[in-house]
Amino acid sequence: MTIARVSHSRRRFVISAMAAAAVVATPLALRPAAAAQQASSQPNASAWVIPAADARKLITDGAVVLDVRGAELKKAAPLANAVAVEWPYFTKDSKAQKGQLLDDDAELTRRVQDLGVSSGKPVVVVADSLNGWGEDGRIVWTLRTLGHQAAYFVDGGIAALTRDGDPGIAPVSGKGDFEVKRIADFEITKEELRQKLGDKNVVILDTREPREYAGETPYGETRGGHVPGARHIFYKDFLDANGDVLPPGQVKAKLAELGIAPDAEVVSYCTGGIRSGFVTAVLANAGVKARNYAGSMWDWSSADAKKYPLVTGAN
Repeated sequence: MTIARVSHSRRRFVISAMAAAAVVATPLALRPAAAAQQASSQPNASAWVIPAADARKLITDGAVVLDVRGAELKKAAPLANAVAVEWPYFTKDSKAQKGQLLDDDAELTRRVQDLGVSSGKPVVVVADSLNGWGEDGRIVWTLRTLGHQAAYFVDGGIAALTRDGDPGIAPVSGKGDFEVKRIADFEITKEELRQKLGDKNVVILDTREPREYAGETPYGETRGGHVPGARHIFYKDFLDANGDVLPPGQVKAKLAELGIAPDAEVVSYCTGGIRSGFVTAVLANAGVKARNYAGSMWDWSSADAKKYPLVTGAN
Protein backbone atom coordinates (compact mmCIF):
# COMPACT_ATOMS: atom_id res chain seq x y z
CA MET A 1 0.00 0.00 0.00
CA THR A 2 1.32 3.46 -0.88
CA ILE A 3 0.88 6.63 1.12
CA ALA A 4 -1.26 8.08 -1.71
CA ARG A 5 -3.89 5.40 -1.13
CA VAL A 6 -4.11 5.80 2.63
CA SER A 7 -7.29 7.50 3.85
CA HIS A 8 -7.10 10.99 5.37
CA SER A 9 -7.71 9.69 8.88
CA ARG A 10 -5.25 6.85 8.39
CA ARG A 11 -2.61 9.35 7.14
CA ARG A 12 -3.00 11.41 10.28
CA PHE A 13 -2.47 8.29 12.37
CA VAL A 14 0.68 7.33 10.46
CA ILE A 15 2.13 10.82 10.75
CA SER A 16 1.31 10.97 14.48
CA ALA A 17 2.92 7.57 15.03
CA MET A 18 6.02 8.67 13.15
CA ALA A 19 6.25 11.85 15.27
CA ALA A 20 5.86 9.87 18.47
CA ALA A 21 8.58 7.46 17.37
CA ALA A 22 10.84 10.40 16.62
CA VAL A 23 10.34 11.74 20.14
CA VAL A 24 11.15 8.35 21.65
CA ALA A 25 14.28 8.10 19.50
CA THR A 26 15.46 11.60 20.37
CA PRO A 27 18.09 11.62 23.16
CA LEU A 28 16.77 13.09 26.40
CA ALA A 29 19.35 15.88 26.38
CA LEU A 30 18.04 17.13 23.03
CA ARG A 31 14.36 17.21 23.90
CA PRO A 32 13.18 20.84 24.31
CA ALA A 33 11.13 20.20 27.43
CA ALA A 34 13.90 18.29 29.15
CA ALA A 35 16.46 20.90 28.17
CA ALA A 36 14.25 23.67 29.53
CA GLN A 37 13.75 21.76 32.76
CA GLN A 38 17.50 21.22 33.12
CA ALA A 39 18.24 24.88 32.39
CA SER A 40 15.68 26.01 34.96
CA SER A 41 17.62 24.23 37.71
CA GLN A 42 20.65 26.43 37.07
CA PRO A 43 20.91 30.02 38.35
CA ASN A 44 20.43 32.88 35.96
CA ALA A 45 23.74 33.82 34.36
CA SER A 46 23.66 37.26 36.01
CA ALA A 47 22.72 36.01 39.49
CA TRP A 48 24.98 36.47 42.50
CA VAL A 49 22.24 35.60 45.01
CA ILE A 50 20.14 32.44 44.66
CA PRO A 51 17.10 31.05 46.51
CA ALA A 52 17.68 28.20 48.93
CA ALA A 53 15.83 25.78 46.64
CA ASP A 54 18.24 26.51 43.80
CA ALA A 55 21.18 26.20 46.18
CA ARG A 56 19.97 22.76 47.29
CA LYS A 57 19.76 21.64 43.65
CA LEU A 58 23.32 22.78 43.02
CA ILE A 59 24.43 20.97 46.17
CA THR A 60 22.72 17.78 44.98
CA ASP A 61 24.66 18.13 41.73
CA GLY A 62 27.95 18.37 43.62
CA ALA A 63 28.58 22.08 44.20
CA VAL A 64 31.27 23.03 46.72
CA VAL A 65 29.69 24.62 49.80
CA LEU A 66 31.62 27.24 51.77
CA ASP A 67 30.46 28.01 55.30
CA VAL A 68 31.83 31.53 55.84
CA ARG A 69 30.26 32.29 59.22
CA GLY A 70 32.32 33.24 62.23
CA ALA A 71 33.61 30.45 64.45
CA GLU A 72 30.97 30.91 67.16
CA LEU A 73 28.10 30.76 64.70
CA LYS A 74 29.57 27.65 63.08
CA LYS A 75 29.89 26.00 66.49
CA ALA A 76 26.31 26.86 67.45
CA ALA A 77 24.81 25.42 64.26
CA PRO A 78 27.24 23.17 62.37
CA LEU A 79 26.71 22.62 58.64
CA ALA A 80 27.85 19.07 57.95
CA ASN A 81 30.52 18.64 55.24
CA ALA A 82 30.63 22.31 54.30
CA VAL A 83 34.13 23.76 53.90
CA ALA A 84 34.80 26.22 56.72
CA VAL A 85 36.53 29.46 55.74
CA GLU A 86 36.45 33.11 56.77
CA TRP A 87 37.16 36.26 54.78
CA PRO A 88 40.69 36.98 56.21
CA TYR A 89 41.87 33.77 54.50
CA PHE A 90 42.12 35.80 51.27
CA THR A 91 43.49 39.07 52.65
CA LYS A 92 46.65 40.83 53.80
CA ASP A 93 47.81 40.78 57.42
CA SER A 94 48.64 44.36 58.37
CA LYS A 95 46.00 46.43 60.17
CA ALA A 96 45.76 49.11 57.48
CA GLN A 97 45.57 46.54 54.65
CA LYS A 98 43.65 43.68 56.20
CA GLY A 99 40.58 44.30 54.08
CA GLN A 100 42.55 44.07 50.83
CA LEU A 101 42.93 40.88 48.83
CA LEU A 102 46.40 39.36 48.61
CA ASP A 103 48.43 40.65 45.66
CA ASP A 104 50.01 37.26 44.91
CA ASP A 105 47.73 35.45 42.45
CA ALA A 106 49.70 32.22 42.76
CA GLU A 107 49.15 32.19 46.52
CA LEU A 108 45.47 33.00 46.08
CA THR A 109 45.18 30.18 43.54
CA ARG A 110 46.69 27.75 46.04
CA ARG A 111 44.36 28.88 48.81
CA VAL A 112 41.24 28.65 46.65
CA GLN A 113 42.24 25.22 45.35
CA ASP A 114 42.79 24.02 48.91
CA LEU A 115 39.10 24.70 49.52
CA GLY A 116 38.24 22.22 46.76
CA VAL A 117 37.10 24.90 44.32
CA SER A 118 37.30 24.05 40.61
CA SER A 119 36.65 26.17 37.53
CA GLY A 120 33.78 24.10 36.19
CA LYS A 121 31.93 23.55 39.45
CA PRO A 122 29.53 26.01 41.15
CA VAL A 123 30.32 27.33 44.61
CA VAL A 124 27.51 27.88 47.11
CA VAL A 125 28.38 30.30 49.92
CA VAL A 126 26.47 30.26 53.20
CA ALA A 127 26.44 32.72 56.09
CA ASP A 128 24.00 33.94 58.75
CA SER A 129 21.99 36.78 57.26
CA LEU A 130 20.63 38.13 60.53
CA ASN A 131 23.58 37.57 62.87
CA GLY A 132 26.56 37.94 60.56
CA TRP A 133 28.29 40.82 58.80
CA GLY A 134 27.50 40.04 55.17
CA GLU A 135 30.41 37.59 54.87
CA ASP A 136 28.59 35.57 52.22
CA GLY A 137 28.42 38.55 49.87
CA ARG A 138 32.06 39.38 50.57
CA ILE A 139 33.22 35.84 49.70
CA VAL A 140 31.12 35.72 46.54
CA TRP A 141 32.55 39.11 45.58
CA THR A 142 36.05 37.72 46.27
CA LEU A 143 35.54 34.66 44.08
CA ARG A 144 33.96 36.68 41.28
CA THR A 145 36.82 39.17 41.41
CA LEU A 146 39.33 36.31 41.23
CA GLY A 147 37.55 35.02 38.13
CA HIS A 148 35.11 32.34 39.34
CA GLN A 149 31.82 33.27 37.71
CA ALA A 150 29.68 30.51 39.23
CA ALA A 151 29.87 31.60 42.87
CA TYR A 152 26.57 32.39 44.60
CA PHE A 153 25.36 33.09 48.11
CA VAL A 154 22.18 31.64 49.56
CA ASP A 155 19.37 34.13 49.98
CA GLY A 156 18.34 33.99 53.63
CA GLY A 157 21.55 32.26 54.67
CA ILE A 158 21.83 29.07 56.66
CA ALA A 159 18.31 29.41 58.08
CA ALA A 160 16.85 29.27 54.58
CA LEU A 161 19.19 26.52 53.37
CA THR A 162 18.36 24.17 56.25
CA ARG A 163 14.67 25.02 56.61
CA ASP A 164 13.67 21.86 54.73
CA GLY A 165 16.22 19.67 56.48
CA ASP A 166 19.80 18.64 55.87
CA PRO A 167 20.81 19.83 52.36
CA GLY A 168 22.96 16.71 51.91
CA ILE A 169 26.34 18.30 51.29
CA ALA A 170 28.93 15.84 50.01
CA PRO A 171 32.45 16.05 51.48
CA VAL A 172 35.05 17.75 49.29
CA SER A 173 37.21 14.96 47.88
CA GLY A 174 40.43 16.89 47.30
CA LYS A 175 42.01 20.01 45.89
CA GLY A 176 40.28 21.95 43.14
CA ASP A 177 41.76 23.14 39.85
CA PHE A 178 40.65 26.78 39.87
CA GLU A 179 43.27 29.32 38.76
CA VAL A 180 42.97 33.01 39.57
CA LYS A 181 42.33 35.33 36.63
CA ARG A 182 41.32 38.64 38.15
CA ILE A 183 38.44 40.71 36.87
CA ALA A 184 38.97 44.41 37.51
CA ASP A 185 35.31 45.37 37.04
CA PHE A 186 34.31 44.55 40.61
CA GLU A 187 37.02 46.18 42.74
CA ILE A 188 38.65 49.57 43.18
CA THR A 189 41.74 50.88 45.00
CA LYS A 190 41.96 54.02 47.12
CA GLU A 191 44.03 55.70 44.40
CA GLU A 192 41.34 54.98 41.81
CA LEU A 193 38.59 56.08 44.18
CA ARG A 194 40.39 59.34 44.91
CA GLN A 195 40.46 60.08 41.19
CA LYS A 196 36.72 59.49 40.96
CA LEU A 197 35.77 61.97 43.69
CA GLY A 198 33.41 64.47 42.08
CA ASP A 199 32.75 62.29 39.03
CA LYS A 200 29.05 62.74 38.23
CA ASN A 201 28.81 59.20 36.86
CA VAL A 202 30.13 57.61 40.05
CA VAL A 203 28.27 57.36 43.36
CA ILE A 204 30.12 56.49 46.55
CA LEU A 205 28.10 54.50 49.06
CA ASP A 206 28.97 54.24 52.76
CA THR A 207 27.40 51.01 54.02
CA ARG A 208 28.36 51.30 57.71
CA GLU A 209 26.30 52.20 60.75
CA PRO A 210 25.11 55.83 61.00
CA ARG A 211 27.50 56.48 63.90
CA GLU A 212 30.46 55.40 61.77
CA TYR A 213 29.34 57.60 58.91
CA ALA A 214 29.13 60.53 61.35
CA GLY A 215 32.69 60.02 62.60
CA GLU A 216 32.88 57.37 65.33
CA THR A 217 35.59 54.71 65.01
CA PRO A 218 34.35 51.58 66.81
CA TYR A 219 36.32 49.15 64.64
CA GLY A 220 39.83 50.53 64.72
CA GLU A 221 39.93 53.13 61.95
CA THR A 222 42.82 55.58 62.18
CA ARG A 223 40.53 58.55 61.49
CA GLY A 224 36.78 58.97 61.66
CA GLY A 225 34.26 60.25 59.13
CA HIS A 226 33.18 59.39 55.60
CA VAL A 227 34.58 59.90 52.12
CA PRO A 228 33.55 63.32 50.77
CA GLY A 229 30.30 63.09 48.83
CA ALA A 230 29.49 59.58 50.04
CA ARG A 231 25.83 58.75 50.51
CA HIS A 232 24.80 56.52 53.38
CA ILE A 233 22.77 53.34 53.61
CA PHE A 234 23.30 50.62 56.20
CA TYR A 235 24.02 47.33 54.46
CA LYS A 236 21.19 45.52 56.25
CA ASP A 237 18.70 47.94 54.74
CA PHE A 238 18.91 45.66 51.68
CA LEU A 239 17.44 42.80 53.76
CA ASP A 240 13.90 42.17 54.96
CA ALA A 241 12.96 41.15 58.49
CA ASN A 242 13.67 37.48 57.72
CA GLY A 243 17.16 38.15 56.39
CA ASP A 244 16.20 37.72 52.74
CA VAL A 245 17.67 40.07 50.15
CA LEU A 246 15.15 42.54 48.78
CA PRO A 247 14.00 41.86 45.20
CA PRO A 248 15.99 43.71 42.51
CA GLY A 249 13.20 46.22 41.98
CA GLN A 250 13.21 47.19 45.65
CA VAL A 251 17.01 47.33 45.70
CA LYS A 252 16.93 49.83 42.83
CA ALA A 253 14.17 51.75 44.60
CA LYS A 254 16.45 52.11 47.64
CA LEU A 255 19.12 53.57 45.39
CA ALA A 256 16.60 55.91 43.78
CA GLU A 257 15.66 57.21 47.24
CA LEU A 258 19.29 58.24 47.60
CA GLY A 259 19.19 60.02 44.26
CA ILE A 260 21.27 57.38 42.49
CA ALA A 261 20.56 57.05 38.78
CA PRO A 262 20.00 53.54 37.35
CA ASP A 263 23.05 53.81 35.09
CA ALA A 264 25.45 55.13 37.73
CA GLU A 265 28.55 53.25 38.82
CA VAL A 266 28.20 52.56 42.54
CA VAL A 267 31.36 52.19 44.65
CA SER A 268 30.67 50.83 48.14
CA TYR A 269 32.89 50.83 51.21
CA CYS A 270 32.66 50.06 54.93
CA THR A 271 35.43 49.35 57.44
CA GLY A 272 37.25 46.47 55.77
CA GLY A 273 35.19 45.74 52.67
CA ILE A 274 33.00 43.04 54.21
CA ARG A 275 29.67 44.81 54.49
CA SER A 276 30.38 46.71 51.28
CA GLY A 277 31.31 43.43 49.58
CA PHE A 278 27.85 42.18 50.51
CA VAL A 279 26.26 45.33 49.09
CA THR A 280 28.31 45.02 45.91
CA ALA A 281 27.03 41.47 45.43
CA VAL A 282 23.43 42.55 46.06
CA LEU A 283 23.71 45.46 43.63
CA ALA A 284 25.37 43.35 40.95
CA ASN A 285 22.61 40.77 41.37
CA ALA A 286 20.10 43.58 40.71
CA GLY A 287 21.89 44.58 37.51
CA VAL A 288 23.67 47.63 38.93
CA LYS A 289 27.25 48.44 37.92
CA ALA A 290 28.89 47.94 41.30
CA ARG A 291 32.41 47.90 42.70
CA ASN A 292 33.75 47.19 46.18
CA TYR A 293 36.49 49.21 47.82
CA ALA A 294 37.93 46.29 49.76
CA GLY A 295 40.49 48.35 51.69
CA SER A 296 37.69 50.63 52.89
CA MET A 297 38.19 52.77 56.01
CA TRP A 298 41.09 50.77 57.42
CA ASP A 299 42.96 51.65 54.25
CA TRP A 300 41.64 55.17 53.50
CA SER A 301 41.89 56.49 57.07
CA SER A 302 45.50 55.32 57.45
CA ALA A 303 46.63 57.33 54.39
CA ASP A 304 47.62 61.02 54.12
CA ALA A 305 44.67 63.08 55.39
CA LYS A 306 45.26 65.79 52.78
CA LYS A 307 45.18 63.38 49.85
CA TYR A 308 42.50 61.12 51.35
CA PRO A 309 40.17 63.41 53.32
CA LEU A 310 37.25 62.47 55.53
CA VAL A 311 34.14 64.42 56.42
CA THR A 312 32.48 64.19 59.84
CA GLY A 313 28.86 64.79 60.73
CA ALA A 314 25.62 63.37 59.41
CA ASN A 315 25.91 64.92 55.94
